[in-house]
Amino acid sequence: MLEMDHSDLISVEVRRYMRAVLERHLQAADRIVSYNEVMSTLIEAALGKIALQQNSDMRKISAWVALAAVPTLVAGIYGMNFDDIPLEHSRWGYPVVMAAVLCICLLLYRNFRRRRWL
Repeated sequence: MLEMDHSDLISVEVRRYMRAVLERHLQAADRIVSYNEVMSTLIEAALGKIALQQNSDMRKISAWVALAAVPTLVAGIYGMNFDDIPLEHSRWGYPVVMAAVLCICLLLYRNFRRRRWL
């Protein structure tokens, strides 16, 4: 603009210098835009990697919670002190229930290991 408005006041050398400065300014602006796009892409990739790690962590936490839920459920049911609970008054009731809980937990553990959740 300065060059157009006051062309008679500005020498040829100064106009040439100002054009060179303008070209360098435009190049720098293009580089900044390019670097901004690269940084945005890198940030998105890092956030994606973090999200994958969090998903993996949540799977592991969920698997351990599922393993802890089985004995907790059985203890909660048998802790209610009802008379009609299966195997309550049987001689082999406690070992059978504990063996069933152990089998269920082992099956869950094996299944989670096979799926690489643990």
